[in-house]
Amino acid sequence: QVQLVEYGGGLVQAGGSLRLSCAASGRTLNSYAVGWFRQAPGKEREFVAAISWNGGSGYYADSVKGRFTISRDKVKNTAALQMNSLKPEDTAVYYCAASFKAGATRVSEYNYWAQGTQVTVSS
Repeated sequence: QVQLVEYGGGLVQAGGSLRLSCAASGRTLNSYAVGWFRQAPGKEREFVAAISWNGGSGYYADSVKGRFTISRDKVKNTAALQMNSLKPEDTAVYYCAASFKAGATRVSEYNYWAQGTQVTVSS
């Protein structure tokens, strides 16, 4: 069992940047693929980005490609999502999650979830 906690959400103006962090406890995060998802009011939770257990491969939704970067620190047992050039449509609750499956991009493929953190981008 791994517990995930997120940090770093907040309010930012369009064009600005935020960095979300995800810390793991209970077990090492290094055996899992890590993903970030987001859910806007009235919408389904959607895939944002994921990274493999070894940190070598990143996957991104088309809507964030070129603006967001996912990373992980195996020593600190953490993962991060750097978000640049933020847009109002990026406003959502963001979740980090861990999966046993490499390359997972679906909500159903993730086994552990953090509590979520609000990101609000003002125009």
